[in-house]
Amino acid sequence: MKKILFICGSMNQTTMLHKISNQLGEYDCYFTPYYCDGYVKLVLKAQLLNFSILGGKFRAATERYLQNNNLKLDYEGKNNFYDLIVTGSDLIVPKNIRNKDIILVQEGMTDPQNLSYHMVRLFHLPRWFGSTSTTGLSDAYVKFCVASEGYKKFFIKSGCKEEKLTVTGIPNFDNCVEYLNNKFPHKDFVLVCTSDARETYKFENRKKFLKYAKSIANGRQMIFKIHPNENSKRAAKEIKNLIPDALVFYQGNTNEMVANCSVLVTIYSSVAYVGLALGKEVYSKFNLEDLKRLAPIQNNGTSDKNIADVCRQYL
Repeated sequence: MKKILFICGSMNQTTMLHKISNQLGEYDCYFTPYYCDGYVKLVLKAQLLNFSILGGKFRAATERYLQNNNLKLDYEGKNNFYDLIVTGSDLIVPKNIRNKDIILVQEGMTDPQNLSYHMVRLFHLPRWFGSTSTTGLSDAYVKFCVASEGYKKFFIKSGCKEEKLTVTGIPNFDNCVEYLNNKFPHKDFVLVCTSDARETYKFENRKKFLKYAKSIANGRQMIFKIHPNENSKRAAKEIKNLIPDALVFYQGNTNEMVANCSVLVTIYSSVAYVGLALGKEVYSKFNLEDLKRLAPIQNNGTSDKNIADVCRQYL
């Protein structure tokens, strides 16, 4: 039986890859949290990367999910020969998979192509320096499964090879109407999804953002969903100081909250696509017309099957 290694990462990436693996039951599927090698591993051991999917909360959540779902683990893919690698990120491509067929799966929205992105392109810096804005630039994969025709054009313009891109849709964002059936108790509110920009060493004027969100709400009930990687105590204190009657949630299904809201306010978050798919009033730092062109296709939740079919082409 041929073997596939799924390299996970954030909870969104991990659940996406799990869904894809469920469509590949004829193969022997193994999973690992995201990993690295070389000097990056030394930095990781010094606990300086706990803000990323390599460590800290993200890795702990991934490991719990894999164990709770009784998925077969092979940390760093060391114990088996693999016929195919499926990953949600190519910012790091470890040495032990560079001679393998790799299927890259788009996770969601990518970071803005700001100065760090252009520095990576110009000075050939490590891709992780540009965060997710450099997704796809490794060219280490045989196929890159993307969310929509809009994103295909976007990645081609960013420097990816057209022949390696295929539009499959992406799990978790391809059937947003399913989130309408939920038990979240609140309805018709202004939902504000915060960012982990400060935790990932980016600048954010949180006070300015809170005032902006409050002006949009204009007296309506506000609910805040704290980013899972954020300093939750600090975030809650900042919110309560400025908007004392706001409700603050640290956990819960964000997509279901989006389904029940009237207005969604984000900075740079993939949940904006859920809001757009459900016809919500959406505010984002990205241009809304651009987001509408990029929005993941809604294919009734068949993206996992589409990606599985791509995998079979290389098996």
